[in-house]
Amino acid sequence: YYGFAGSYLKEFFGEATPGKMAMGQMSEALFIIAIPFLFYRIGVKNMLILGMSAWVLRYVCFAYGGASNHALLYAGIILHGICYDFFFVTGYMYTEKKAGEKIKNAAQSLFTFATYGVGMFIGTNYSGFVSNKYATKTIDPITNTEVVGHIWETIWLYPAVIAGFVLLAFIIFFKEKKEIAAEV
Repeated sequence: YYGFAGSYLKEFFGEATPGKMAMGQMSEALFIIAIPFLFYRIGVKNMLILGMSAWVLRYVCFAYGGASNHALLYAGIILHGICYDFFFVTGYMYTEKKAGEKIKNAAQSLFTFATYGVGMFIGTNYSGFVSNKYATKTIDPITNTEVVGHIWETIWLYPAVIAGFVLLAFIIFFKEKKEIAAEV
């Protein structure tokens, strides 16, 4: 998302892309307000499942959105709030409670390194490989210049499938201790 959403959306929204993407930040501001209420009602594991499910859904929206379906593009943008808040913010809060006062800073640093460091490094490199693999080249008949495009549907389905497998693994292997969910 972070590496290619802007380029992808610019093909459909042109110079208005930054304004359209700002809807994602507005969504983030709204959903962050919901976090304290939902923690007590549905728990940490379900919050994280919602966040990861939103990642899958966002990638699917981008895969099948496009020139003929701007509604899916808008949905993918607006899902940013759930994606970010219910995964990253919830993850930080859970990490803080789980680690305890003595090592919470180190634990949050490790969480940041794992997600924004290692995760982004792997994701960016892999998405670059996928994007290059599904790049297309045509000749513009009017200007006789090469035009580079992408098979975006396929490109966005890769992270959708990967996020789906991560979600499934999380559902199977993550065990939430109820007292931590209640404390957050």
